[in-house]
Amino acid sequence: MAPGALEQLLRGLAPRGSSDLEQRVIAGRARNEDAVVVRMPAGKAIVQTVDILAPIVNDAFWFGRIAACNALSDVYALGGQPWCAMNVAFFPTCLTENDPENILANILRGGMDALEEAGAVLAGGHTVQDDELKYGMAVTGIIDPEHVAANDKLRPGLRLLLTKPLGTGILATGVKARWDDHEESEALLQRWCGRLNRIPGEAIARFRIPAATDITGFGLGGHLLEMAQASGVCVSLQTEALPLLPHALEYARMGLIPAGSHLNRTHCAPAVDVAPSVDEAVESIVFDAQTSGGIVLAVPGDEMPTVRDWLEARGEMAVEIGEVLEARSDGKHLLLR
Repeated sequence: MAPGALEQLLRGLAPRGSSDLEQRVIAGRARNEDAVVVRMPAGKAIVQTVDILAPIVNDAFWFGRIAACNALSDVYALGGQPWCAMNVAFFPTCLTENDPENILANILRGGMDALEEAGAVLAGGHTVQDDELKYGMAVTGIIDPEHVAANDKLRPGLRLLLTKPLGTGILATGVKARWDDHEESEALLQRWCGRLNRIPGEAIARFRIPAATDITGFGLGGHLLEMAQASGVCVSLQTEALPLLPHALEYARMGLIPAGSHLNRTHCAPAVDVAPSVDEAVESIVFDAQTSGGIVLAVPGDEMPTVRDWLEARGEMAVEIGEVLEARSDGKHLLLR
């Protein structure tokens, strides 16, 4: 993209009424520096992550917001707070030379919308001309170094809360295929994938929740299996309790399952014990590759009512979906019941 065109595109991305955020940046884009310098609070550790997506919805603004929420989620899942971020954008030539619908500007505005809601500052970014449109963010967060909700901290007796429904990968496939109810499916993706995991992240810090994970590309089953193996325990999921997006089960029974979800299920199969009563379509949804999914919080049993009520009072979904058990001798770390 020509420098002048890029400058024009970025002109509208200045933070709105957020001088406190701008003060975090000591040097950066405003003076065309080669890199950005950001103030960090004393006594905090840094969380860093990067995530990039191809579009899962047709609306450019919502694609940008969903991609940003997806990137920010990794910080929240550890109990951190997003502090600053940089755009990472891959734009095809057909859009950089002729974009009458302002697709690129709307994608960036969607990302900025999520970033401002998160209370983080946009510190710059990088654009690349590519054959396929992709967008995401490199995010830096801050966290209390004395409390990080890590993958290896599951312990027997902890119970599991999930904060968003499952099935976004399946619905996104239906949207791309213009399947029955694809417009409703796109609206559901905007609602749930475009929702920040900020409040579950605050719950991790507030209640000192020992372990958590956000549900993204490996699906609920894949991410829980990673945690169970890292912690040397077994996780039991109650599949009938799982919250599912409308149409997800219907689509799964029709075979409308993305390739990545099939790969997740196949890869995890040796470490998974599935009860005969479990619906095969539900099993597929357990391993459905999610975009900007919810967070699973591992909560001590006696604190479950308090944490659940706190989340629900702030408008969050909080569904108990399973528990952590002692390790099994057969090498199975995930039970679907």
